[in-house]
Amino acid sequence: MEVGGERCAKQRQVLILFLLLGVALAGWESRRYSVMEEAESGSFVANLAKDLGLGVGELPAREARVVSEDNEPRLQLDLQTGELILNEKLDREEMCGSTETCVMHFQVLLKKPMGVFRAELLVRDINDHSPEFPEREMTLKILETSPPGTVFPLKKAQDLDVGNNNIQNYSISPNSYFHVSTRNRGDGRKYPELVLDKELDREEQAELRLTVTALDGGSPPRSGTAQVRISILDVNDNAPEFAQTHYQVQVPEDSPVGTLVVKVSARDLDAGTNGEISYSLFYSSQEISSTFELNSISGEVRLIKKLDFETVSSYELDIDASDGGGLSGKCSVSIEVVDVNDNSPELTISSLTSPIPENAPETEVALFRIRDRDSGDNGRMVCSIQDDLPFLLKPSEENFYTLVTDGPLDRESQHNLTVRVADVNDNAPAFSQPAYTLRVRENNSPALHIGTVRATDADAGANAQLTYSLLPPSDPHLPLASLVAINPDTGQLFALRALDYEALRAFDFQVRAADRGAPALSSQARVRVLVADANDHAPVVLYPPPNASAPCTELLPRAAEPGYLLAKVVAVDGDAGQNAWLSYRLLQATEPGLFGVGAHSGEVRTARPLSERDAPRQRLLLLVRDHGEPPLSASVPLHVLLVDGFSQPYLPPPEAPGRAPGAGAGADEPLTVALVGALACVSALLVGALLALAAGRLCRRGGAASAGGCAGPAEGGVPGQLLDVGGTGTLAHGYRYEVCLAGGSGSDEFKFLKPVFPNILGQHVERKSEGSPTFENSLGI
Repeated sequence: MEVGGERCAKQRQVLILFLLLGVALAGWESRRYSVMEEAESGSFVANLAKDLGLGVGELPAREARVVSEDNEPRLQLDLQTGELILNEKLDREEMCGSTETCVMHFQVLLKKPMGVFRAELLVRDINDHSPEFPEREMTLKILETSPPGTVFPLKKAQDLDVGNNNIQNYSISPNSYFHVSTRNRGDGRKYPELVLDKELDREEQAELRLTVTALDGGSPPRSGTAQVRISILDVNDNAPEFAQTHYQVQVPEDSPVGTLVVKVSARDLDAGTNGEISYSLFYSSQEISSTFELNSISGEVRLIKKLDFETVSSYELDIDASDGGGLSGKCSVSIEVVDVNDNSPELTISSLTSPIPENAPETEVALFRIRDRDSGDNGRMVCSIQDDLPFLLKPSEENFYTLVTDGPLDRESQHNLTVRVADVNDNAPAFSQPAYTLRVRENNSPALHIGTVRATDADAGANAQLTYSLLPPSDPHLPLASLVAINPDTGQLFALRALDYEALRAFDFQVRAADRGAPALSSQARVRVLVADANDHAPVVLYPPPNASAPCTELLPRAAEPGYLLAKVVAVDGDAGQNAWLSYRLLQATEPGLFGVGAHSGEVRTARPLSERDAPRQRLLLLVRDHGEPPLSASVPLHVLLVDGFSQPYLPPPEAPGRAPGAGAGADEPLTVALVGALACVSALLVGALLALAAGRLCRRGGAASAGGCAGPAEGGVPGQLLDVGGTGTLAHGYRYEVCLAGGSGSDEFKFLKPVFPNILGQHVERKSEGSPTFENSLGI
């Protein structure tokens, strides 16, 4: 009896709740409000507190809120004033498109007790769009034999506004041949047609240009224009004709891209080019052009984009068939998109009460709404909960449900639920770092492991299995395929061949990690490989020349002071860094303490004064070494000849192999006699020239000093005297001396300068003073 009594009590409570809800809903009738589109945010819509018959203070107490069908916060309820205002500007064309009546449904939800006030907002259109033709210029080809009254359809303009604000009529610029009529189709749209009033004559006028104007009915009205170019054709007496003027097809919305929608067919009785038919879309909006593709040869219409019944439920296509002679025929295709059950039901919670006392009877837990975007049977929904739960589900209007407790709850009771979530490929692979820098020393062995890139994927199973690959380099001249390879499973990178720092110091490439999901997701990372230098190039000596046919010889006067610069060793190294830092030292010398080499400059200088005991021929072996590990080096010899003064033209070169040590001893004495004789002749000539010059000046009695120079015999001066010395003894070549005298007084001296080239001794001595004679001595070998 107690169980039966409790059940009766619960049934009475449910009946009372439904009775109170019915009374609350019966007191409020659905209302319609209106507002003009583009009204500013915060504009007044209605006083809901007044329409609900509630005081202003009751709205906050009952937690009043506004809920729209599409869950967009376009409306806002001011709980302090009870006014419904706009939360944002409303764009009718964005909300409803071409639908003439734009209505937004919304509800006002109240609690304590619960109540639902249904209302709708009518968004009125304003004339904020002008008509626009799809093309700035339309081209018509009309036969000159077309009879008056022939109708030629024109491409219609498009106006995003509706009602009277949409296009109302068309007009055309004044002319003698055509007028425009406005045709109403079954869908309420108006299309322009060009009507021929007078026969055409191509020989009289081959082309006409007219302006067609589309005018809407707004206040003030808006208009749009387009140019119509009419080409008058010679006779082509058969226009293409479609097998049927209107095609109707149905296409499921889940049809894949590339599906054949319809194939239209037209026939032309003419032959040749006049019978060749080409199909095209006569008028197509951006939506049609991006959804369907028409084959101009076969007439097949195929999908190039997925359909969505909930977005667009039907399409209208106008297809033109033109022959080679300029005639055309037209047909229309109506495509109905068939809804499939591709949208899951949606549940939106409007209010939720938490926590709930465990001893509270029949407490409202949640208020929610369900919706399915499909239509027909696909949009019918059933909402239920498990039977073993201590809750009741109570349906309301407009697909609203209330979840209440079914008697007191027990907090200490527990229920374990196991939820298995199936993975979808919604996470792209992520590299451990966006860029990697790898270093490898040059001259590496092929197939050397130089580094590893790693990526992870938060998905599971095949969606988390990664494959690594190299992307083509941005530099087309970089042979990446011959430099680096990657393990597709582990991401390990390998150098395929030995790298050369001097040829390629660094290079960059991209690595991609892709999972095996459907569709696959991927990410990329940048890898930079730096090639480290190895000491694989020995120093190269540029001077003294290491491979010269004759040894490099430097002349050193015996009067040279310590620190005298004899020569400078010049060397280069093809490596970099410390591998190219060079140091110099003297490896061997005929006289070890006579010369020194700068460790960093390579300058060869004397270390002490020279003495008579030093051998006239010195041989130095110089070493150049880098600072690599291990160090590499090169050596070069340097020959030095000691001379008493640069008037001594040359010393004997190093003895040739096989020559007897005393072979030239007997020839030194004749050469010395010849040199003494030559110098005596030169001195005699010099004295004679001075005497002649003095006599001349005395005759002129104090004339101005004459300019110095070498006067020829025709001028009465002293001619230059040439003296040839035979090559005997230690002077292995013939020499020619030229003495040039200029008038003046004073003492004379010779100054010997160091020669520029070691194998050619050129001595030029010059001493000049005002009024003094100048002597020049040229010696060539």
